[in-house]
Amino acid sequence: MTKMIFISLPVENLEASIRFYKALGFSQNTQFSDGESACMVWSEAIHVMLLSHDKWRTFTTRPIPPSTSSEVALNVSCENRAIVDAMCVAAAANGGTIDINPIQDLGFMYSRDIADPDSHIWGAFWMDPTAMPAKD
Repeated sequence: MTKMIFISLPVENLEASIRFYKALGFSQNTQFSDGESACMVWSEAIHVMLLSHDKWRTFTTRPIPPSTSSEVALNVSCENRAIVDAMCVAAAANGGTIDINPIQDLGFMYSRDIADPDSHIWGAFWMDPTAMPAKD
């Protein structure tokens, strides 16, 4: 069985978050979605569970972090630089904030950081390991 990761995120507006993630290229698995949660699929192994604040509170009593904090940054690989840029365009058009950190262009790697509507941080990146500088 393939090992999978399910990332759970509390969201204030479930429908807006679904639109945002679909615009970035995620698909929705309706089998694991209901009026309080939505399963968004990045790949066979990576899923994001969007949970309304009420649903989130059924999993933990820990407080939902304020949108001004950064608890974790999630990074997803893209096939090329153009897809990184396209994700940023889609994020900005769907309630996200782009380039919350400086764009990183190292030649062999290109990345841009996005905040979703609830300020969860996503890094979209492309990398060509064969072009990495040799270590001395």
